[in-house]
Amino acid sequence: MKTHIFDMDGLLIDSEPFWRTAEIAVFTGLSIPFTEDMCRETVGMRIDEVVKYWNNKLELSMPIEATANDIVDELISQVKRDGKALPGVENALEILAQNKRKTALASSSSMRIIEAVIDQLHIRNYFQVLHSAEFEEFGKPHPAVFLSTAKMLASAPQDCIVYEDSRNGMKAGLAAGMKTIIIPEFPEPHMDWHDEADGKWKSLEEFDLSIETIDVRC
Repeated sequence: MKTHIFDMDGLLIDSEPFWRTAEIAVFTGLSIPFTEDMCRETVGMRIDEVVKYWNNKLELSMPIEATANDIVDELISQVKRDGKALPGVENALEILAQNKRKTALASSSSMRIIEAVIDQLHIRNYFQVLHSAEFEEFGKPHPAVFLSTAKMLASAPQDCIVYEDSRNGMKAGLAAGMKTIIIPEFPEPHMDWHDEADGKWKSLEEFDLSIETIDVRC
């Protein structure tokens, strides 16, 4: 019996545009010219690590916690106003529930954001575990968030399937020793890194329990 672990941003909810808007608003407010392409460099990372990343790359000294909190506040306001589930999400979760599969959410986002999203989408009851990388020493691409989630469900890594949209998330799933399916969030051509995943879908509308047994290596 397989355990299914879902990322959140860009996979369950189209929140990446919210993240980009929030990051651009906050960083620009700090007199840092910020673009959508810059946002794409850090997709899948914890927001504190995003701030650290730009501090290092641009040789800045933004206050990490305060800046991260400002971005999160802006993001949550957008989620509560406009957040919608991506295609296939509810059907995939319903199939797993009907077949009594262990199902979890493991995200780089803070628990505050996770709570806001699952309540906005009305999907809380589908998950046995909600886990944030904020409780780990390292965020994605480190596998800690997935390994801890599997442990919470008493599942071995080899019995888990991870669903991700970002390169950092994919790397984390593979490093955890879990079958990893990618559904890239950005409308882009096939990229070399996509071939590292065990499978690639256009959306969760392709979800089927046969994924548990099929070798779907790209």
